[in-house]
Amino acid sequence: MIKLQNIQKYFYKGEPREVHALNDISLTIKKGEFLALTGSSGCGKTTLLNAIGVLDSIDSGEIYLGNKEISQLTKDEKTDIRLNDIGFVFQAYNLVPVLNVRENISFIMKLQGTAQEIIDARVIEVANILEIQDKLDSLPSLLSGGQQQRVAVARAVASRPKIILADEPTANLDSKNSKALMDMMRELNRVEDVTIVFASHDEFVVNSVDRVIKLDDGKLL
Repeated sequence: MIKLQNIQKYFYKGEPREVHALNDISLTIKKGEFLALTGSSGCGKTTLLNAIGVLDSIDSGEIYLGNKEISQLTKDEKTDIRLNDIGFVFQAYNLVPVLNVRENISFIMKLQGTAQEIIDARVIEVANILEIQDKLDSLPSLLSGGQQQRVAVARAVASRPKIILADEPTANLDSKNSKALMDMMRELNRVEDVTIVFASHDEFVVNSVDRVIKLDDGKLL
């Protein structure tokens, strides 16, 4: 599903000195995996997640999604990859505040030009899995943090991406909601056969996945 070869990423501090954000990372992620990138703050896990999702560029190396090298694509080609192949779940939810839950979940599918009857059926399907079917007409501001994060997951998975990238999805949740969210994402992983990659230092997330990738100072341990 995903293959990274000798990934290098530098941050520059406004002087000749450079900082290795990612240092010669090589990694293979198979289809259907449920795994976490972990390590202390600043270790490079979010930078690596963003590189996989072509949200950030890399300085050298290659990133493959299937058989396609994606790190050197044009801006428009990367946008197309993010729209059609990758679902994102962010720590801050990033829901559209003026859209209700149904509209937020539908958002990516509408951008893809999916037929309305397919959108309607899919919204109900993922809302039932994530137990937010009674919130479809509510605005995000009326939902709890846990419910908003479920909506964010529903939006990410609704368009049937090949992979979901989740950056610290439990950071704003209590232990009960963290467990509920991880159980539901595990169910999505099983039912939808979608590859899910977390970036998290939350021990609950790390203990819930099948495989843990640990980083330290930009290096793969």
